[in-house]
Amino acid sequence: MLPDYQYSKNLFEKYNLGLSEDVYNKFAVYADFLVEYNQNVNLTAITDGNQILIKHFLDSVLIEKYCSIPQNASLIDVGTGAGFPSVPLKLFRPDIKITLLDSLNKRITFLKLLCEKLDIQADFIHGRAEDFGRNPDFREKFDVSCARAVANLSALSEFCLPFVRKDGLFISMKGFSENIDNARNSVKILGGAFERNIDYSLENDSRRIVVIRKISHTLTKFPRNSGQIKKNPL
Repeated sequence: MLPDYQYSKNLFEKYNLGLSEDVYNKFAVYADFLVEYNQNVNLTAITDGNQILIKHFLDSVLIEKYCSIPQNASLIDVGTGAGFPSVPLKLFRPDIKITLLDSLNKRITFLKLLCEKLDIQADFIHGRAEDFGRNPDFREKFDVSCARAVANLSALSEFCLPFVRKDGLFISMKGFSENIDNARNSVKILGGAFERNIDYSLENDSRRIVVIRKISHTLTKFPRNSGQIKKNPL
């Protein structure tokens, strides 16, 4: 399924990332199980081994290169889907404590089986971000929240920033086309501040990582329900 180890190692080194044989072997298990499970549950449109390596695994762990995630950080992956970016990042950085949140229980079932196969620890939440973002057990409890979702940054910020403790990070993986200045007001209202943007090329595909620092507590009225977020963006 995946290209061989030497090819994969060379690809990661091209981006100044190491790739051990042990991590590669776990990526191979991940890819095989993803494609097998995808036959019954829609998890990804990408089923070619080389594209899984690039667009799912490499892209996920590039967070490690571009963002300063503290040792032993707690990270919640909001709308994680098939586990991207948090599960590849956990394989790459075993010290990180990951929580996987998704609204579809079928995906959570897949993720539990996947983490068992990969022998990694994770917490799982089946539910909506706007519900758990108001839950005191999860609100402002994480060092990092991340999302690779397609929603605009204004909406993503309202879904993700409530999970982040003061001085923590919200890391958003975006396409290159969105004008992120449109989210400046919402980020400020939610207690965040833009720290930096990283524009990079992933095998000739333009990508962007937006790093937002949580500088003050999020007001208790946020997040609103998803209908309000979509109808009346901040």
